[in-house]
Amino acid sequence: MNRKEILSLVLILVLGLSACLLAGCGKDGKKEDSKGDSKSGEKVVIYSNADDEAVQAMSEALDNNGFKGKYAFETFGTSELGGKILAEGKNMEADMVTMSTFYLKSAQEQNKMFADLDFKPDTLEQIPAFTAPITSQEGSIIINTDLLKEKKLDAPKSIRDLAKPEYKDALAVTDVKSSSTAWLLIQALISEYGEDEAKSILGNIYKNAGDHLETSGSAPLKLCESGEVAIGFGLRHQAVAAKEEGLPIDFVDPTEGNFSLTESVAVLDKGDKSNPLAMEIAKCIIEKGRKGLQKYYPNPLYNGESTDAKNKSANPKIFKEPLTFELYKHHQEISDSAK
Repeated sequence: MNRKEILSLVLILVLGLSACLLAGCGKDGKKEDSKGDSKSGEKVVIYSNADDEAVQAMSEALDNNGFKGKYAFETFGTSELGGKILAEGKNMEADMVTMSTFYLKSAQEQNKMFADLDFKPDTLEQIPAFTAPITSQEGSIIINTDLLKEKKLDAPKSIRDLAKPEYKDALAVTDVKSSSTAWLLIQALISEYGEDEAKSILGNIYKNAGDHLETSGSAPLKLCESGEVAIGFGLRHQAVAAKEEGLPIDFVDPTEGNFSLTESVAVLDKGDKSNPLAMEIAKCIIEKGRKGLQKYYPNPLYNGESTDAKNKSANPKIFKEPLTFELYKHHQEISDSAK
């Protein structure tokens, strides 16, 4: 073989290798399809609005049951993720989501984007076939006991009390436009007093909060823990945990009631492009993750679950209308008009 022939052969080999690399050849020379119809080899992308504690509990359940390295969480605020779900539908990058149940119901009605679960969750209450609850969260008033004594303030007994002038600049609450935690407060007010009076009460609560109308549901508790405010409204289970840690934190179950929201898992139905591992991961979270989740979110959701007496709220209530995104938006409008 002469030099010209050798150079030609080398050129052919180089061009062939380049073509293989561009086509995505694996070690066996076959194309590795990362975006094709079969996604069984890809990580399951999970979009979630869950708190860090919930993500940790779910991750531990997955890692301990054969799914380590096979999934990736991406977390968002409730409103941000809700907007993505409603706007993008099946075109979302995610393979599954954990999200406020009311958002999932509205998204399914609008976009028909979730697959029915191929397992049967043994829930205490009837649920849609495409969801399974992972957490239940109740609202309560949170107080810094030391700061109340220092400021010579009585502990509030109701959400309506938070509108009293003596609590001006001593209060932190969340904005329902950015956090669903605030919806627990608004549901309680509207349920007890009606929309018009609730709007008036909210206006005075927002005046008392001033700059502490927060965007994060956990912010009022953190501000109470740091001593920046004496009173907040937030998630009951977080206040219970802070009290148990020995912090000067206590909680008050308001006379209007402890309203609750659930968060659920749902698997996207992308037809042939669905990742089959997503359904297995959803099942693992429900069947193996609830024990860990209940350490942080103690409310029972499934048959056979229980909770300690300290975790049982004094006055659990459910809003008279079904919780939907449309109702959430309506209550956001009431909140905005009260500012």
